Amino acid sequence: MRLLSLPRADSTTMASPLPPCTAVRYSALAIVALLLLSATAVKASQGDKEPVYQGCVTQCVRTNCTGARLRGFQSTQPPYMALTGWTCRDDCRYQCMWQTVGLYQAEGYSIPQFHGKWPFARFLCFEEPASALASLLNGLACLLMLLRYRSSVPRQSPMYYTITAFSLVSLNAWFWSTVFHTRDTYLTEKMDYFCASAVILYSIYLCCVRTLGLKKPGVSSMVGVLLILAFTSHVSYLTFVSFDYGYNMAANATIGIVNLLWWLCWCWQNRRTLPYWWKCGLVVVLLHGLALLELLDFPPLFWVLDAHAVWHLSTVPVHFLFYSFLIDDSLHLLNTEKTGVKLE
Repeated sequence: MRLLSLPRADSTTMASPLPPCTAVRYSALAIVALLLLSATAVKASQGDKEPVYQGCVTQCVRTNCTGARLRGFQSTQPPYMALTGWTCRDDCRYQCMWQTVGLYQAEGYSIPQFHGKWPFARFLCFEEPASALASLLNGLACLLMLLRYRSSVPRQSPMYYTITAFSLVSLNAWFWSTVFHTRDTYLTEKMDYFCASAVILYSIYLCCVRTLGLKKPGVSSMVGVLLILAFTSHVSYLTFVSFDYGYNMAANATIGIVNLLWWLCWCWQNRRTLPYWWKCGLVVVLLHGLALLELLDFPPLFWVLDAHAVWHLSTVPVHFLFYSFLIDDSLHLLNTEKTGVKLE
């Protein structure tokens, strides 16, 4: 059986309204330009377009997914596979994917993607083991640092409840990221994307409250309403109009750059008055810089570790530095409030 038409592989005090930060803006625009270049709509992948793959799946389903064979499959299927929704057709796709990959390798062609993703070796019920583990580790790091924050910072601190809410939104996002990388379905994909967008938008709100809202609560309230409307519109468009991967990435990258610029300008303004300002600056630079790992997009090493998993793994330590900043800043704000110093 020979594959046809395949391409061969090629060898503090509150900051006042923010002034323009030219150097920061230009570097941020360079980052968003790279992200937007990669924000293209997902097309049918080379692997699942192959007649060999399609014929294999059709034959497998016809042979194994009806009558007595289907009952045999269901009776021998491990409980954890059944609980995570793996069906006979899914198993056929998985087996035929590896058959097609083997033919590609035998012919000397580059590894193809299937249904918009690289081929991954399934571990138990985990569809993308490395990404699922990385998401879980991020969630655990976030939970650990939230508990440390709550034990270190009194509730009277002005940012206490805003930061707690941000942490809960983040935990929810990492939960759905873990679920999605464990089992990719229509629901889990939507929840992963929507919850990630919620974190990005809430980070804007967190930044607004810290830089403007403590002095002008009305401003942060208006921004909060606008962000809720933006999130609702974003989810509605992706749900009822078109689930456009390119649009989703472009929207998240744009909001992320706004967040980057806002925090960096605040850090620059407060670099002489807040000794811990560098923690915030380093965190936002790391988060946006590490996101560029997504552009590598290489076939998974050992069929497990791809660029997305590397990106998620690299962000685990960032939680510790970020919450170290949040603890320092929250205690500073509390002490400032106690001494009667005006926040400005």
